[in-house]
Amino acid sequence: MDSSGMKDMAKAASEQIEHASMHDESSFSPKEERALVQKIDLTLLPTIWIMYLLSYMDRTNIGNAKISGMESDLNLTSSQYSTALLVFFVGYVVFEVPSNLVLSRSRPSIFLPAIMVTWGVLTCVMAAIKDFKHLVALRVIIGCVEAGFAPGVLLVLSSWYKRTEQSKRFGVYISAAILSGAFGGILAAVIVNNLEGVHGIRGWRWLFIVEGAATIGVALISLFILPDFPATSKRLSAREREIAVARLATEIVTAITEDSERLTHWQAIFVSVKDWRTWAFTIGYMVSHRWIQYSFIFLSYISQGTLWTCVNGKINFLTVPIYGVAFVCTGITAYFSDKIPTWRGMVIAAWLSFSLACSIAVCAVYNFTTRYFLLILMAAGLWATNGGTLAYASSAFAGMNPEARGASLALVNASGNLAQIYGSYLFPDSDEPKFLMGFAVIFAMLALGIVVFILLHIWFRRQACSVIDN
Repeated sequence: MDSSGMKDMAKAASEQIEHASMHDESSFSPKEERALVQKIDLTLLPTIWIMYLLSYMDRTNIGNAKISGMESDLNLTSSQYSTALLVFFVGYVVFEVPSNLVLSRSRPSIFLPAIMVTWGVLTCVMAAIKDFKHLVALRVIIGCVEAGFAPGVLLVLSSWYKRTEQSKRFGVYISAAILSGAFGGILAAVIVNNLEGVHGIRGWRWLFIVEGAATIGVALISLFILPDFPATSKRLSAREREIAVARLATEIVTAITEDSERLTHWQAIFVSVKDWRTWAFTIGYMVSHRWIQYSFIFLSYISQGTLWTCVNGKINFLTVPIYGVAFVCTGITAYFSDKIPTWRGMVIAAWLSFSLACSIAVCAVYNFTTRYFLLILMAAGLWATNGGTLAYASSAFAGMNPEARGASLALVNASGNLAQIYGSYLFPDSDEPKFLMGFAVIFAMLALGIVVFILLHIWFRRQACSVIDN
């Protein structure tokens, strides 16, 4: 796609401005806009932050359950446990796009809490599993149900904020996953250690019960807080809905209104997949998103032989600085990216280049402290690109029909999770402790990502200049 993309965006903007102009009170003051943004920030952001935090913890608690006794109680082999991990992401990837297509025609305040309650109940049921078959069956179902949450949040965020506001908000969203990684293992250890044997129930089973119950509770509360889309949210007054739609039109962000063109599900998918930007961001997000966790596989091996392995569970504390630095870098990057929105592509490419250099250095040195420090820097760079890529994609898709935008964002998010399926095969135990094959793939993928984001930056800059000249 060449200039047609910019023409489509301009057309969408003019239609939305025309819709807003039909109402005399659609003009708004900066004070009114600030008040509205603040209201949305105080309701939407904290709610999705807590929801995503629990989502990430529920998704990864199987690892904490394993080291707390689940593997021995269920007589799981290493390959069976790997299978249980992978089957979750099969359904998760497959159902992301269909789920967003449904969400675009429904109410986020009901849809997102509903699927959250469902996977929360299923997480509690995980406490009753007796064998490998039960484990796999529940993991498949939970993956299918939870598939709608992350891409749904992306669609909601992209529907409320202007292009120059999105990086900070996506940064807040991603920070929940970072903090979950930092303290999720420690929290799980507290739950397991304090509830082991209570009422005759193993600690790892209590882990599923407690975290599942917390998920259900937060989901029920979010029913009364989470807003819908700007033009349809019952949490806003009629005046606030007018302002929400009109202000988005000023930066060519389409919103669903009563007069919006409605696409069928297949039409939305077709609009999405025929746009080359969807595939560019799909590749860009895939190469950086899921390689973070494999640095921790490497960490668990380079820490062997050190004093950390003498005390059970200390590996959890080793991950805290990694996530802590990532949290800071992600926040700083998100804040400044909104100030230089036309340079987001280069910011992401710079972080990927930094992580690439760190990953090469990790394989070249053998001192534990040096490797650990390099892993901290590598993971920080990858996490910083995570929210940045989502904000960049959301901004690029802003002028799309909202239903097609939902499909594109879901495709981008699904691509990141593909690495969960094939990535685990790149780090076989036979390659320890260097894991040269796995890191070689990381090198290649990060290099590809750098090229993709540089090309995206060049293309968007040229299109912006072309529009100005015309």
